[in-house]
Amino acid sequence: MAENVYDAIVVGSGISGGWAAKELTEKGLKVILLERGENIEHVKGYKNANKDPWEFPHRGGRTVQMIEDYPVLKRDYPLNETNLEYWTNEKDCPYEEIKRFDWYRGYHVGGRSLMWGRQSYRFGPQDFEANAKEGIGVDWPIRYNEIAPWYDYAERFAGISGSKDNIPHLPDGQFQKPMDLNCVEKDVQARIKKQFGDTRHLTIGRVANITEPLPGRTNCQYRNKCWLGCPFGGYFSTQSSTLPAAMKTGNLTLRPYSIVTRVLYDKDKKRATGVEIVDAETHQTIEYKAKIVFLCASAFNSTWVLMNSATDIWPEGLGSSSGELGHNVMDHHFRVGASAEVEGFDDKYYFGRRPTGFYVPRFRNLGNEKRDYLRGFGYQGAASREGWGRNVAELGIGVQLKAALVEPGKWSIGMTAFGEMLPYHDNKISLSKTLKDKWGLPTLAMDVEIKENEKKMRIDMKNDGMEIFEKIGLKNVNGWDSDYAVGMGIHEMGTARMGRDPKTSVLNGNNQVWDAPNVFVTDGACMTSASCVNPSLTYMALTARAVDFAVSELKKQNL
Repeated sequence: MAENVYDAIVVGSGISGGWAAKELTEKGLKVILLERGENIEHVKGYKNANKDPWEFPHRGGRTVQMIEDYPVLKRDYPLNETNLEYWTNEKDCPYEEIKRFDWYRGYHVGGRSLMWGRQSYRFGPQDFEANAKEGIGVDWPIRYNEIAPWYDYAERFAGISGSKDNIPHLPDGQFQKPMDLNCVEKDVQARIKKQFGDTRHLTIGRVANITEPLPGRTNCQYRNKCWLGCPFGGYFSTQSSTLPAAMKTGNLTLRPYSIVTRVLYDKDKKRATGVEIVDAETHQTIEYKAKIVFLCASAFNSTWVLMNSATDIWPEGLGSSSGELGHNVMDHHFRVGASAEVEGFDDKYYFGRRPTGFYVPRFRNLGNEKRDYLRGFGYQGAASREGWGRNVAELGIGVQLKAALVEPGKWSIGMTAFGEMLPYHDNKISLSKTLKDKWGLPTLAMDVEIKENEKKMRIDMKNDGMEIFEKIGLKNVNGWDSDYAVGMGIHEMGTARMGRDPKTSVLNGNNQVWDAPNVFVTDGACMTSASCVNPSLTYMALTARAVDFAVSELKKQNL
């Protein structure tokens, strides 16, 4: 094979890129996987995975220097010393905030597959139909029954544990045995069933932590250190799952420190011919050629690559002919919910550190119900007992304090709502006209906000949580709505949406760029709407489906 020539190029090595590399190599293609950051090796690269809390200089907290160095990351929980190296250096990779946007990124092999929350739910039939029914955005070019077999495929390989609940709008999947609800959660589950019947449910969170071994992976050890990298392979990540599968074929070349700057485009053939990169260490420019290109660099970075490509033909970039490239940004809005105290279980406790909580699926705007907003939300939460860190106001120091704190405290329960954000055309990203990164490349400017629909939804997100706890008889019920900024959900979606018409969308129903059919985008950029469930499982399914189509078309010489 000629130097720097491959059958396929995959840009980005996170959840979508790892899947693309696995699927393409297993189908016999020679693939180069380009990652802009360092290579973090499975097990060997997880430097802090086996450390105890007291082994960190600041007990896992943050320092003044860290707060100064990470002005965005400091806005929420990701800023801490336990896995700081997994998060992007903001001074090297800045961005412009026309409106506040909290962009939490991981530039390394595996991307955010090392740090993700692992909650794994299918979109339901209603999610693929809502835009068309309500006249919002554009219609999804696929329906649930078209992606359902690919959900099956992704769940079996990734390893999703969960219970089958027979809830039509939260379809069941190919699950490993579920983790257990604790005693209080089981009691609350039963009370909700008694109070609300089949209109509201509480179930164990469906999570990409395996409860039964898979090849090369040991089941979850209940350490709850997933964000440090798992030496056991207990949760799905590129390192534990897709990358070993791709490497096993002998068809993969992994190249870290490779910043893809643009897709190379042949205007006569109307096809991509490859990509250009800047070596992050040497600053050297290199070209790689291939028959097909998969952009899986995360939603905004894939769109950034498109915006920098074929600008001699389309000033706004490859895929911009519809006027939708960079538009329709979505996230899941949250940081609102309810909490309460639970009595009667003072003689009970739980075992281990379960890496998932419970889930209360969406129940608003289903069937004939109509609220004063569109779409809905679900809750993620947990019940637990207070530990030694609680404040005992009436005690000081000494024997009494020690005696009190060796016993667990009261039981409490809390849940946070995650709401769907609609795709608004004027919620957009663009190339900054002034700000450059460490390599002299243009950066992104964020112009995104939640609007009236989401603000109305947040009222129910708080009040409904309180109502559930109050009606089932819990004590000291409180609702809360704290500071949320778009991006905090770390579920950025949109900017290169799928659709049925090249005049109103960037991609077709097979994730192909309308203007370059051998370029595929299968990460969050492709999303036409957001649902209210975590999106990563859908990225996996869409990627596997798109690769299957791409290889079929390649064999037919249609690409």
